Amino acid sequence: MTDNTISSAVIIGAGIFGVSTGVQLARRGIRVTILNDGPPANGASGRSLSWLNSARMRSEPYHHLRMAGIDRYRTLAARFPDADWLRFDGGLTWDADDARNEIDAAFRYEVSLAYDAQWLPAAAVAGVTSGIDARAITRQGAIFNPGEGWVDLPTLIGLLLKEFSALGGVLVTEQGAARVLVEGGRAVGAETAKGGRFLANAVVLATGPAVPRMAAENGQTIGDGTPVALLVQTRPLAHPLRAVLNTPRVAVRPAPGGSFSLDADWAADEGVRLRADGSYHIDEAVVDALLTEAAKVMEGNPKLEVASIGVGGKPIPGDGEPVVGALKAIPGYYVAFSHSGATLGLIVGELLAHEIATGAEHPMLATFRPERFASR
Repeated sequence: MTDNTISSAVIIGAGIFGVSTGVQLARRGIRVTILNDGPPANGASGRSLSWLNSARMRSEPYHHLRMAGIDRYRTLAARFPDADWLRFDGGLTWDADDARNEIDAAFRYEVSLAYDAQWLPAAAVAGVTSGIDARAITRQGAIFNPGEGWVDLPTLIGLLLKEFSALGGVLVTEQGAARVLVEGGRAVGAETAKGGRFLANAVVLATGPAVPRMAAENGQTIGDGTPVALLVQTRPLAHPLRAVLNTPRVAVRPAPGGSFSLDADWAADEGVRLRADGSYHIDEAVVDALLTEAAKVMEGNPKLEVASIGVGGKPIPGDGEPVVGALKAIPGYYVAFSHSGATLGLIVGELLAHEIATGAEHPMLATFRPERFASR
């Protein structure tokens, strides 16, 4: 049994935060139901670049949480050493050749945190990682982080759901949108658009970019900086690139089966328009331009072809920091909302389940509490 009175939980959202939390609670003997409006990983987790990292600059608590997240993936990788959906082949980043170039400052900061980083001129990159067109690297050089990696979140979510089911967890899909039920001032469960009611001692809201809006329905404020994101998946291609690339005009990440995932903020800004009915219009010319930018940074400048396109909100809290834990104004109500969902996917599920099951706050989540927005 658990350490407090929690015996059942309902989780809204079958992305990485919801499923990871569900598995962790089920491991503790708690009865868990996960609700999703469609199939698992149909939201932000299904269109994430899924780069496992703590590169560049952020607050130290956030850095430490991300490093714990990467640690859990290394443990998982040891269980699945031949997996094609979880790799640690490093990350390479460089900036544009202009006044905003921060490669030197970023490198010095990473070194100060003992984050494994190597500054390299373009000519030296081929000595540490393959598949990059060195001509694309700017004169300020690049940072190679050998400890970084990537994960295919839909595959991981499927793996976790198998364990979840084996532990007695229940997954309910295709029920339309769900809402948190609050009665007598506390969260008592959830209700789906199709009328299903699921009662529980604790409710977890893990609906990606919808978290702030859904929390607001119960009078709770969570700062929201969510932009629209565009992720392009290419057709399989025989190519030596193994590291994740974060470059001025495109991010490129290897994917299972020899394909690549591509994204860029400018592509979403210029190429995606929200229609009146809530669907998205995608500009094919912008997608073609993104493919061209990716080819420029890849050795041999290969011809890349689109296999699929994902578009939708990229969960980013208003202050950029994760939002994890209890909504203290409504007992029994918990949220998980953050950028870097892939890197944090396993550790957030672990720590949030600890808090739900024991009633004790975990110190690593101290600066990420939802009530920080209410106090502003």
